[in-house]
Amino acid sequence: MTSSAPRSDRRADPGAEVAPGPGPAPADRLWSADFRRYFTARTVAMLGDTMLPVALSAGLLSYGYSAGDIGLVMAASTACFAGLVIFGGVFADRFDVRAQMIGADLIRVCTQSTAAFLFLTHRVRLWEVLVIAAVNGTAAAMFQPGVASTVVRVAADVQGANAVTRTAESVAGLAGPAFAGVLVGVASPGVVFAVHASTYLTSAVCLILLRLAPPPPRAAAAASFRADLAEGWREFTARTWMWSVIVVWMAFMVCVIGPYTPLAAGRIIPEHGAGAYGLVNSALGGGTAVGALLALRVRAAHPLRAGSLALFATALMPASVGLDLPMAALCGCVFVAGAGTAYWGVNWATSVQTQVPNDILNRIHAYEVAGSVAMVPVGQALAGPAAAAFGADRVLRTGGVVAVAVAAALLAVPAVRDLRRVPVPAHPAPAERPEPAGGLPAG
Repeated sequence: MTSSAPRSDRRADPGAEVAPGPGPAPADRLWSADFRRYFTARTVAMLGDTMLPVALSAGLLSYGYSAGDIGLVMAASTACFAGLVIFGGVFADRFDVRAQMIGADLIRVCTQSTAAFLFLTHRVRLWEVLVIAAVNGTAAAMFQPGVASTVVRVAADVQGANAVTRTAESVAGLAGPAFAGVLVGVASPGVVFAVHASTYLTSAVCLILLRLAPPPPRAAAAASFRADLAEGWREFTARTWMWSVIVVWMAFMVCVIGPYTPLAAGRIIPEHGAGAYGLVNSALGGGTAVGALLALRVRAAHPLRAGSLALFATALMPASVGLDLPMAALCGCVFVAGAGTAYWGVNWATSVQTQVPNDILNRIHAYEVAGSVAMVPVGQALAGPAAAAFGADRVLRTGGVVAVAVAAALLAVPAVRDLRRVPVPAHPAPAERPEPAGGLPAG
């Protein structure tokens, strides 16, 4: 039966915790064999994901499809992800989360291999690409919830794990599109899709090789899928610090992140050229890497308070474009904004992973991901009408004001401001065990 009371009591009283001393945790607590496998899986897959937009855009345009068609394909993937990730969280808590993640990777090996075949044989039809995108989005929804609980099983230093993974994500964001552009130029978009499929295969193999102890047993088995879903929502809403962040973050997505991408591109490219826009994105990626590395070194006793302070820097990103600053100043502002975003992101992810019991972590992570992602397309859809009505520069400057308001709102919530860091992960990575007979990994 499903327990009716929230299970936040299964964490030590946050107010009683003593903040650890400054400085990073020893490296040997982070780079265990299991974490190296997990890090490889995530890094390679993220590299492939950053290559996909280039291959998709170049491929569809080469067959005469429009930018609207490209947006439709991307929206199909995003909609399936946002709509189904909550269910993926329930499945991950009910069944073997690692098997679910491996299955999602293998499905995407098949879909991207199919896309590669279609583009290499010149048999591209839009409806087929839409179906592939929808399946990919669904597979991502089944994969993503397991990330949170896997991190706490493979790394004793959870914040360090999040920081180095975020750094790798930033580097992938810089290298992936460039690599994809080279492949499209010397070969074809189909080759990029084939490489993308290979990254998911690499991820699946690394996850198969993980040697994990079984996760902590659930305190009480839910009677049904629907009961699990309801329990996840109840546990999510029982944590004021969590749901209040998501509510505020939804406003951030709608008013800042959603409009920024299309409006910044429309503002920078016509005036400074596509190369300048690429430079701005590179500055953002570089700042994100620096912010993640900063989170590896600076571990505040109140992580969400420190992260919220860093979020003030994100106002520089839309405001600098809206104010039409010189390119050097624009890149500097975007760099600082990226650092602030990454520092917040690492502290947020670590807080979720260390404050929530393992047996409901996948569902709660799914709820917070769904709440964040769902608002991005809303902001993107409203960007055009808002720019037509008020002007793109004014919308971007307003985004800067909203970013400041978001950071201030987070600091104004006592549950967010006063949340203390958990000095020792609640689910430390287990010691590696010898493989059982037959060569199959444990766990």
